[in-house]
Amino acid sequence: MYLLGLSLLLAALKYLETGPFANMSWWWVLGAFAATALWWAWADSTGYTKRKAMEKMEQRKQDRINKHKEALGIRPRKPR
Repeated sequence: MYLLGLSLLLAALKYLETGPFANMSWWWVLGAFAATALWWAWADSTGYTKRKAMEKMEQRKQDRINKHKEALGIRPRKPR
């Protein structure tokens, strides 16, 4: 996501011809978008995206369990 934000910022600065970006080639902007597309392709093909989503769901589940245990007065288990 950071790479996409950087690409959009770079495109906006180039389009508005701000400072040193006015003389910069459009190929740099297109290269940033290409790098973003390559990152997403790699992340999806290797399962990185899915793994991060599963880790996030597991952490939310554990936080919810710990919250309920604390409400019952049971000490929650420490994460491994």
